Amino acid sequence: MFGPLHQQDADVSHIEVEKGLDTFVISRRITRTYYVLSGSGYFTIDNKRYVVRPGVLIEVPPKVEYSYSGTMTLIAFSRPRWFAGNDTHTRWNPDVVRQDFAFEAGQDSRLARLVKTRILKKSPVGAWLRLNQRLWNRLPASLTTWGPSRLYGNFLHALARIHENRAQAFSTHFLRNRPELELIRRLVERKSPGATVRVAVLACSTGAEAYSVAWTIRSARPDLKLVFHAVDISRQAVEFAERGVYSFKAAELAHTGVFDRLSPVEIEEFFDRDGEVAAVKPWIKEGIQWQVGDAGEPEIVDLLGLQDMVVANNFLCHMDDFEAERCLRNIARLVTPDGYLFVSGIDVDVRSKVARDLGWRPVEELLEEIHEGDGGLRPYWPCHYAGLEPLDKKRKDWRLRYAAAFQVVSTATAPPTLVEDNFTLATSSR
Repeated sequence: MFGPLHQQDADVSHIEVEKGLDTFVISRRITRTYYVLSGSGYFTIDNKRYVVRPGVLIEVPPKVEYSYSGTMTLIAFSRPRWFAGNDTHTRWNPDVVRQDFAFEAGQDSRLARLVKTRILKKSPVGAWLRLNQRLWNRLPASLTTWGPSRLYGNFLHALARIHENRAQAFSTHFLRNRPELELIRRLVERKSPGATVRVAVLACSTGAEAYSVAWTIRSARPDLKLVFHAVDISRQAVEFAERGVYSFKAAELAHTGVFDRLSPVEIEEFFDRDGEVAAVKPWIKEGIQWQVGDAGEPEIVDLLGLQDMVVANNFLCHMDDFEAERCLRNIARLVTPDGYLFVSGIDVDVRSKVARDLGWRPVEELLEEIHEGDGGLRPYWPCHYAGLEPLDKKRKDWRLRYAAAFQVVSTATAPPTLVEDNFTLATSSR
């Protein structure tokens, strides 16, 4: 039983937790302290996980993102009292909510309302974007990189990201980003003779990227033991990719453009050709494990295990920002400490946020070349959601923002100190 609460600027709440808090929250001014009466679970505070048990106090200061999961009975102390506008809900808690739909925070912004406007049942924003894209592509580079033009381009891109319907596609190419493959080659060159290298290509689609990575590694270091996983959510795509047979005429799943970036010499090295049909050579295909899986599901780690390199290119851009961030954080769990993650084809705001939050080190080697390495993305900016933002060295954070390859350093830290005599586990904001 509780006696009267004499502090007028504080709240006390009794909370029965069945699975957890369904969102992550950032408090504007309120400091919250939770006392665990019974049960077990954990709090995720500022992207760090703290296991809790009965008799522990957890203090969450303002301006720090947090959530909790488990089956627990909690007493929550809030000071000052809750007031409207204090809490910002940033994302779903994946332990509680299965993200089959987008988080709706901020969808009623002025920009979103503008995009939703219809005149005679048609969107004027769509026509405006198409017109601006045609004009933008005709401007000289000196104008598109000019400060005011860049700001206008950012505005157009924000409109496009809200306006356009997103969908995954099977379209891809062999040797799509040569500078990225060159960086992979340089990294495996540093391996000791006969070492084992574990590599996973996520969203492998019809196989072109997976075969390109395998070809790069095996050409550079045939002595390495390559453990290679290629994963896609589409069983149809995985089965097509595993066959490794492509046509120069019939599109089928893989459109004929898969060969567009290969020279005749490379086509001869990659494929055994029989007329208009090209089959990937056995020495490239050997040992690749083709699997159906969802990169956004926690079970992906159990399916694949930890990897020295994870390639996760050109599919996160087709998700809304919340889902892309959630998926990227999940993908990072696949990378062994000090391993490498390649992640191009994603909104740079989302990628740089996750990289900053998780302390990834941008790989500066070939950074600019990799950013520009896929020539098919630049023409889409700024009026298509998947367009590639031009690199801007005037930004202080440009290396982190435009890097597409990261070293995922170990996030292991010493466990927080539990002061049992006063039951306090405290965190502080940065």
